[in-house]
Amino acid sequence: MLELSASSLVIVGVIAGVAVIALVIAVVLRGQVLAADEGSVRMREIAQAIQEGARAYLNRQFRTLALFVVVVLALLFLLPGDGGIKVGRAVAFVFGAGFSAAIGYLGMWLAVRANLRVAASAQHPGGRREGARIAFRTGGVVGMSVVGLGLLGAAGVVLIFQGDAPAVLEGFGFGAALLAMFMRVGGGIFTKAADVGADLVGKVEQGIPEDDPRNAATIADNVGDNVGDCAGMAADLFESYAVTLVASLILGKAAFGEQGIIFPLIVAAIGAVVAVLGVAITRVRGTEDALTTIYRGFYISALAGVALAALAAFLYLPSTFGAITGVSEELADHAGDPRLIAAAAVTIGVVLAGVILWLTGYFTGTTSKPTLHVASTSRTGAATVVLSGIGVGFESAVYTAGIIAAAICGVFLLAGGSVWLSLFLVALAGCGLLTTVGVIVAMDTFGPVSDNAQGIAEMSGEVDEEGAQILTDLDAAGNTTKAITKGIAIATAVLAATALFGSYADAVATSLQDIVDSGKEVGGGVITSMLAYDIISPVTLVGVILGAATVFLFSGLAIDAVTRAAGAIVFEVRRQFRENPGIMTGQVRPEYGRVVDICTRDSLRELATPGLLAAFAPIAVGFGLGVGPLAGFLGGSIAAGVLMAVFLANAGGTWDNAKKLVEDGRYGGKGSEAHAAVVIGDTVGDPFKDTAGPAINPLIKVMNLVALLIAPAVVQLSVPADANHVLRIGIASAAAAVAFGAVIASRLRAAKADQENEARAEVASARAR
Repeated sequence: MLELSASSLVIVGVIAGVAVIALVIAVVLRGQVLAADEGSVRMREIAQAIQEGARAYLNRQFRTLALFVVVVLALLFLLPGDGGIKVGRAVAFVFGAGFSAAIGYLGMWLAVRANLRVAASAQHPGGRREGARIAFRTGGVVGMSVVGLGLLGAAGVVLIFQGDAPAVLEGFGFGAALLAMFMRVGGGIFTKAADVGADLVGKVEQGIPEDDPRNAATIADNVGDNVGDCAGMAADLFESYAVTLVASLILGKAAFGEQGIIFPLIVAAIGAVVAVLGVAITRVRGTEDALTTIYRGFYISALAGVALAALAAFLYLPSTFGAITGVSEELADHAGDPRLIAAAAVTIGVVLAGVILWLTGYFTGTTSKPTLHVASTSRTGAATVVLSGIGVGFESAVYTAGIIAAAICGVFLLAGGSVWLSLFLVALAGCGLLTTVGVIVAMDTFGPVSDNAQGIAEMSGEVDEEGAQILTDLDAAGNTTKAITKGIAIATAVLAATALFGSYADAVATSLQDIVDSGKEVGGGVITSMLAYDIISPVTLVGVILGAATVFLFSGLAIDAVTRAAGAIVFEVRRQFRENPGIMTGQVRPEYGRVVDICTRDSLRELATPGLLAAFAPIAVGFGLGVGPLAGFLGGSIAAGVLMAVFLANAGGTWDNAKKLVEDGRYGGKGSEAHAAVVIGDTVGDPFKDTAGPAINPLIKVMNLVALLIAPAVVQLSVPADANHVLRIGIASAAAAVAFGAVIASRLRAAKADQENEARAEVASARAR
């Protein structure tokens, strides 16, 4: 085992202490949230129903995912490598998955209690200020927990495995990313199936408000906000945090040696300090709106992160590359100052977060031209609303991708053309962006908590007009913060995936060198082509195409899953209205539990297909075509992933806020034809922004981590002249069979769902006659 110096171990121990302090602060903030007023008995009854549904769903989901964890754990032991590292990586995988699940559960548990308290705050003087404080501090608890657990996991592995920690942390990042992807997909299907079903039947067909208690899907809709947005996004940002640390430590070791392992941890620890600052200073002043307050808190904390990271670079790193302990031969004679270069890379990451925040806010905010334009198209019907929203999504994707590309180019220029240094600096930029992760999580959780609070208030009927307007304003601000955090999460995913791309190249190079050092003869001909990274190589270009195609297939499967589940909800809510006329008069209570059960069943049933596709597609490409085409596969998935994720997230966010504008009175207000048009647009955008789009973030990181883990095995089974090509092709064929088998199974479920819906429609038609 490569040992770290005593001073480095002391620094890592201090960082672990910072992680523990972050968790203690999370406990303190939790107590502040739970101390707030819980409102009336009726409010508590509604909140209790939401809590029970969310808890039941996540418990069933975790039981299902436990099987995947066990299977993947067994597969990890089949990979080549040192026995101690292999065991450590497997244990780290379990911890990464467990931490991701714990963060998601915590996000749900607290959000379903904070929503009630935000709703109750609207009944009191200063309700706007108090409601915003409760909602943001709820997110602060989750944000501090993300920082604390992520930092504690990484620091703990470094203390135990020291210089071998990067290899072990591959398992930690993989476990976190895999669970986050499943939670994103499952929670996204649940929440958007309920939301679409509630809107189409309640708003469009029955003409009742969004959270009217007569709609059987309202409780499921509110449950979905918590298991999708709160639990899913919290797990997503945790895995981004973990994966970025993994990539930075792997590349840091290759470029900077020992100090390259420690410095990213220092930057991450600074994120804990920044999170505390951001939560503490985010307070509504006077009559200002919540969004202004949140923006101010974010930018101040971001500036603090830049200053502290620069200070850390100048205190910890030497002034020349040659003085860095264990620096690579390529960088030993580099003319730059590593302190300035590292500080500048972190600054680029923080600036990127700020620019993405502004850009996403521009394309999705209620006062911005794009959203106002989409709202204005409601006067000509649903088709123009949908078309204008798609146009906004496409345009925003180009600008966002361009800004991310510019940030990567800036890092490349900082490195003076050194590929390995630039890859490490990309990882550092990701660490810099994630110094704000605590505030980002708080911003995201603010949205669903405010949305739920408005729903509880409307269903209870106990909040006056002024209080209802306060909650509406908080909800509108929450829609924008959710869209913003999705944009920042996408940027984080791209930086992390790019850094992992470099980690993959390092793993391949190390494995090739091991074969050469062992004296084995390297095969030629086709094998040489399988090793080539050149984009002009036809087989590498095939990998690029397959990587991009996987993103499209994954997105299509996720959206189609929501469509099927939403169809079942529509028929169920219609049935209840038809068979129980007393629901509309308020004499009969809807069967909320049936809708929650349908959402739970359908979302868990659809969970496996996207996950199997993400895990086995890179295995099929790697073992089937080689390490060069697998690199192309990763590049194609990153390029298509960033564009698709931004398009889906921003189009959906724009449609959502365009609906808010019409509901606030524009173009006829609620109940008008314009309102019906924007509701249709919003329902189209629901699976875009809350299911498929966000799930792409962990998807591209899962595929990169799978490639990183299998790279040594692919090299061993393809490069030597005496390689077992029969076994290699067999593994590729089996992986392709699993991936395509999952897709075929999904298609068969779709056909069965169509038959069931057709039978329901015939029954409804017969009863109507």
